[in-house]
Amino acid sequence: MNDETNDDIFDTGANLRERLVQLNIEHDDLDNAITRLQDSSVSDELVIRRMKKRKLALKDRIAALERILDPGDLA
Repeated sequence: MNDETNDDIFDTGANLRERLVQLNIEHDDLDNAITRLQDSSVSDELVIRRMKKRKLALKDRIAALERILDPGDLA
């Protein structure tokens, strides 16, 4: 767990929502970039693998923020 994750529990709801929007944009951008790289004739598998790992980390982070913002879904 990084410092960013720990800081989120002390952040305001508005700031968390803004961070959630930013993470979703970054996740979508990575998804598009991965697709373009995979479709290109010169694809670098190591770069694609790293981008997929980052995308998965973003997905986990997004899910964690959503749980913080709406803990009622846990029941």
